[in-house]
Amino acid sequence: MTLVEHASLHVWKRLAGTVLGLVFMALSMVYAGSYALGEPRPFVFILAAALAAYMAMNIGANDVTNNTGAAVGARALGMNQALLLAAVFEVLGAVIGGREVTGTIGSGIVPPGSFSDAADLVIVMLAALSAAALWINLATWLNAPVSTTHSIIGAIIGAAASAGGLAVVKWRVIGDIVLSWVASPLVGGLIAAAMLYFIEERILARQDKIAAARRWVPVLLAVMAGAFSAYLALQFALRGWLPKTLVAPLGLGISLLAWLAFIPAIARQSRGLENRNASMRVLFQMPLIASSAVLCFAHGANDVSNAIGPLAAIAAATGKSGAGALSVPTWALFIGAFGISAGLLLFGPRLIRLVGEQITKLNPVRSYCVSLSAALTVLGASYAGLPVSSTHIAVGSVFGVGFFREWYTRRKPPSEKGKKPKRQDEEEAETPDHAVIEQQNAEELRRRLLVRRSHFMTIAGAWMITLPASAGVAALLQFLYRSIGL
Repeated sequence: MTLVEHASLHVWKRLAGTVLGLVFMALSMVYAGSYALGEPRPFVFILAAALAAYMAMNIGANDVTNNTGAAVGARALGMNQALLLAAVFEVLGAVIGGREVTGTIGSGIVPPGSFSDAADLVIVMLAALSAAALWINLATWLNAPVSTTHSIIGAIIGAAASAGGLAVVKWRVIGDIVLSWVASPLVGGLIAAAMLYFIEERILARQDKIAAARRWVPVLLAVMAGAFSAYLALQFALRGWLPKTLVAPLGLGISLLAWLAFIPAIARQSRGLENRNASMRVLFQMPLIASSAVLCFAHGANDVSNAIGPLAAIAAATGKSGAGALSVPTWALFIGAFGISAGLLLFGPRLIRLVGEQITKLNPVRSYCVSLSAALTVLGASYAGLPVSSTHIAVGSVFGVGFFREWYTRRKPPSEKGKKPKRQDEEEAETPDHAVIEQQNAEELRRRLLVRRSHFMTIAGAWMITLPASAGVAALLQFLYRSIGL
């Protein structure tokens, strides 16, 4: 009996996430059903809510690695703390800042008037949701951090093109989105490398590292607080809750207050620390946790659209007015927000260690640069209404930090500068055999390859296959749904 009890507990632990996920989908159907009363096609409405909840959970399970992987890899946060932090700020980001990008996904790629019959648009969006969610589920099971944004956009293109031809897709919008996909990881990597260079030069390379940290860490925290406050104020201004003229003064004011508050906090935290780089692990824990929270907020604001954009389009098409102007309902944002949080809490820990630990070695300083650069890039894209890939940006930031470390460590050490040149006979006496020099150089280069290229190729391969794979699956599901008369 004891063995049976242990076996049942083991099986239950493996099935608990799946069961709780199904419960969340059922609750989402009930919640959406309360808004479907009186609608012409309530069944499709409720089915779309279930698929959106499934998609949102897959986004949370796959993308949580981008948001908290750096903090977990640097051991600033434990796994449970990281998941709780991500859950809270994902919900806030989705509800507060998720409308702009949701509008692009829901109506920018395939405009509501592209099909003469609104039922065709409904089938396209149902097929896109199903295909993208299935692909992301498979990728998460295979431990591949693919782009959820690529998945849903590829699925919408595949389903729409198979239903109405290539002309129904708004290719100019697709061009802008693809351009942002190329630029955003490069921007994230450059920002992360620039920030790490600033910290290396202004803090870590100084003789009195603690004094330098007391001076500059409050400034870094103040800049982050000001930028995040300005973004929130801008979101409120876009909804008419705040005059736009107050956005910049509010951001500057919050930045100043944060700087004044963090000066004594960092001074207290630095007391008794040794004057060495290892002490920065303590002083950068607070900035790292704060930047991870900002990144989770940014991810919720941008990637909730991947689940809710198609749902909003279906809600508009199945409503009494048919396919008209897209409006993003608040209840749909809640399904997406809590779905992402449910997915990362139930299934998220699988991928955190890949980005957080296996690409390049991360400590709190490097992780802070990764998290903040990715957050700023995603927030900027969210404001512009561009559905960028947070996976691209976060991984691009990690690689940016890794490649910067390679460049920085290969520079000529300062201790060698200014040395008196040796006489020719001394150099000849100390010069080893040419083959030995080549071997030593090769070993030194291998030692200083701080980025694991194998992970780069694996992740790049997963990114390249995502869009065509999701498009193909969506096209097949579109034909299936149409054949069964959905």
